[in-house]
Amino acid sequence: MPAEITAAAPVRTALRTLAAIGGSILVGIALTIIWIARLSIDRVLYVSGLGAAGEPTAGWFELALLLLVAGGFSVAWAARGLRATVPWLSIGSPSLSVAIASSLFLVASQVPCTTGCPLPVGPTFTWQDLIHTTVAVLAFALAAFAMLQVSFVEDRAMLRILSLGAGISTAVIAAAGGILSLLQFRTDIGSILELVATTIGMGWLAILGMETAFAQRRRPARTNARPTASTRTATVRTVTGSLVATAG
Repeated sequence: MPAEITAAAPVRTALRTLAAIGGSILVGIALTIIWIARLSIDRVLYVSGLGAAGEPTAGWFELALLLLVAGGFSVAWAARGLRATVPWLSIGSPSLSVAIASSLFLVASQVPCTTGCPLPVGPTFTWQDLIHTTVAVLAFALAAFAMLQVSFVEDRAMLRILSLGAGISTAVIAAAGGILSLLQFRTDIGSILELVATTIGMGWLAILGMETAFAQRRRPARTNARPTASTRTATVRTVTGSLVATAG
C-alpha cells in the first residue's frame, strides 16, 4: 500500500468523524429550537405553522430548518458507504436519501406556508402553500425511506433495530397526523402527532451521526488488527520452512 494512501486514511477518518458528530449536534440544536418555539405557542399549530408568515416563531423556525439541512448534509456525507442488502431498498444509498431530504427541507425553509398554513386546495389555494406542503411531505417520506434502508445494512445491529422502529413509527405517526389535517378533524391531536414524528425523525438522524462517528473510530482498530499481506506472507514462509526442516 502506498505511503501517501496510508497516511491519508487517518485524516479521512477524522474528517468523517467530525462531520458525523458536528451534524448530530446541529440536528439536536434544531430540534431543541423547534420544541421551544412550539411550547411558546398556546394554540393548536402544526410544525410547519411555526414558520408561517406573521408568526413570532417564523425566524426561529427558519433557523431550525437551516441547521437541520446543514446537519443532514454532514451526516449524509459521513455515513456514505452504507447500503441496504434488500434489493428494492438498495436503489440509492441512505446517504443519498438523507441528502435529498435535506435539500427539500432547504426549499421548505425558504418557501414557508402562508398565515395559518391552510391546505393548498379550494379557495385557500396558493402556490406557496402547495410548494411548501409538497416538499415537506416528500422530505418526510425520504427520511422514513432512509430509516428503512439503514434497517437492512450489514452489521450495526443496534442501529438496524433503532432505524426499523423509527422508520415505521415515523411513517405511521406522520400519516395519521396528515390525515387528521386533511379531514380538519381533531387537529389538536394531529399537530401533536406531527411534532412526535418530527422528533423521532430528527432524533434518528442525530443517532445515525453519532453511531457513524463511533463506527469510524472502531474501523482503524479493526484495520490495525487485521493481518497485512506482508505479515501473512512471512507467516506462510515460516510455516513452510518449518515443515521442510522437519521433513529433512
